[in-house]
Amino acid sequence: MSGDLQKALGRNLKKRREALGLSQEKFAEYLGFHRTYAGALERGERNISLKSLETLAELLEVTPLELLRE
Repeated sequence: MSGDLQKALGRNLKKRREALGLSQEKFAEYLGFHRTYAGALERGERNISLKSLETLAELLEVTPLELLRE
């Protein structure tokens, strides 16, 4: 259970990145993040704030819940 939301977020970000046809580096640039931070998000290694989740969802044109769902 611990970290499940982080991992779900990471999987969903990766799916979205791949659907957009972007490399991790280009995806990070698109989101305004450093590439290592974006990679850590995809691997479920980083814990983000609710505000950051809202910003990500807005940039990706999805709801925050869509980014957290399995």
